[in-house]
Amino acid sequence: MSAKQQLVLTAERLYAQNGLEGVPLRQIGTAAGMANKSAVQYHFGGRDGLIRAILAYRVEDLTRRRVLLGARASDSDLRSVVEAHQLPLIELAEDENCFYLEFLEQLVRVVHPLGDLPQSHQDAERAYYDRVGLLLPDIPHPLRAIRIHQASAFCLHASAGRHRQLMLGSPVAPYAVHVSQLLDTLLATLESLPSPETLSALSQHP
Repeated sequence: MSAKQQLVLTAERLYAQNGLEGVPLRQIGTAAGMANKSAVQYHFGGRDGLIRAILAYRVEDLTRRRVLLGARASDSDLRSVVEAHQLPLIELAEDENCFYLEFLEQLVRVVHPLGDLPQSHQDAERAYYDRVGLLLPDIPHPLRAIRIHQASAFCLHASAGRHRQLMLGSPVAPYAVHVSQLLDTLLATLESLPSPETLSALSQHP
């Protein structure tokens, strides 16, 4: 494993466990076994460069899996489209050496910009929003993107929570039950008809 990869994986774990503001760069270098106390600055230029490297480290594989599974999903089957996009992320919770989910939670909390991710990832994300949106004809158009975002955020938090439970040795649902139930919840979020109150609020703020 290269020094850069060791630093990325160590920082992913420490940021996931302690927050983005709770880990000095020197601590990351020491925990990664680097003799150079300025190893992070040398390889990444500083914290922002390191965070971008962690964010991008698994994105290529995630995007590749999503594209592959998405190609097999039926355009008329919302569950299969959502599963194809979310399953590669859900699977990460089962890897005891992967802290990417909790790291992403930290980024969400500080609203870290994601615009510098690879173009392939951004294209896949836009294609997913468009594909799901077409399968929600009964949901007013302005609400579709909100719901897709909320479903994805819930999936991230549920998966990160499962990983924390597994790391603590706490009992969790069998994997197949966990995935199926999580997809049930995501589809309910996406498909449930908006209440009269929501439609009224929408009419006042189109």
